[in-house]
Amino acid sequence: MILSCKKKDERQPETKKLTVVTTLFPLYDFAKNIGGDHADVSLLLPPGVESHGFEPKPADIVKINKSGVFIYIGEHMEPWASKILKSIDNKGLVVVDSSKGITLIKESGEDGHGHDHRHKEMDPHIWLDFGNAQRMVDNMLEGFIKADAPNADAYRKNAGQYKAMLSALDNKFSEGLASCSTKYFIHGGHYAFGYMAKRYGLNYISAYHGFSHDSEPSAKRLAELVKKMKEHNIKHVFYEELVSPRVADTIAKETSAALLLLHAAHNITKGEWDKGVTFMGLMEQTLINLKTGLQCK
Repeated sequence: MILSCKKKDERQPETKKLTVVTTLFPLYDFAKNIGGDHADVSLLLPPGVESHGFEPKPADIVKINKSGVFIYIGEHMEPWASKILKSIDNKGLVVVDSSKGITLIKESGEDGHGHDHRHKEMDPHIWLDFGNAQRMVDNMLEGFIKADAPNADAYRKNAGQYKAMLSALDNKFSEGLASCSTKYFIHGGHYAFGYMAKRYGLNYISAYHGFSHDSEPSAKRLAELVKKMKEHNIKHVFYEELVSPRVADTIAKETSAALLLLHAAHNITKGEWDKGVTFMGLMEQTLINLKTGLQCK
């Protein structure tokens, strides 16, 4: 009989994982897929919290300071980030601006007469163009490798696999939205789907000007959207995640339209978090609802 020379209480030392802090749900899910078993990824934004009004608490700043990698969308999505990062004393922290190298577009949106009177802002919702999303994964991969070079090969493999999934998702959207009765979709929320509309040749109009819900749409604005719904024989009006569908419901009642959720994946609910929903899963459902709303074949 061969006896083991190891002591019963002898254990292999645990390998410390790379700690990664992300701001929004898409970044969290991308980072989880890149990091795999080698990273401990967390989401700064609590489940159920709307992203545009989020301000980090002192505990969040401590969390960032103790992490190995901090990933955010960019200055137009998290205007608070630059100020906080100046106060961080962790010299080894790798900061990833996931929008690096991506050309931002401005908000666009016509009124009921086909004119655009909005004050245009840079649109930060870059992840809703799946080509951009792949570039974001590349930017994040650079950060992972910089912070944890010994696991670079694993990160590259994981990132490559996830980019392939994003590419397949992009193709599915292109094919699914190719033959639709209308190219117009009305969104009773803030301006979030400009990149998606541009990529797939759609006409997108949101009820709110800009990217926050600070100012309610005027009666005139709602009347313009109702007119546009009737003009293009639109059967559905979309509402967004984590925000009351009151505005979308008002438009729907005026046009006898049905409501559909259009999930931009900024963040998810506590219930969705507990179920382990993914960015891919949310976008699959978004495609189903878009195809319904645009009356696609």
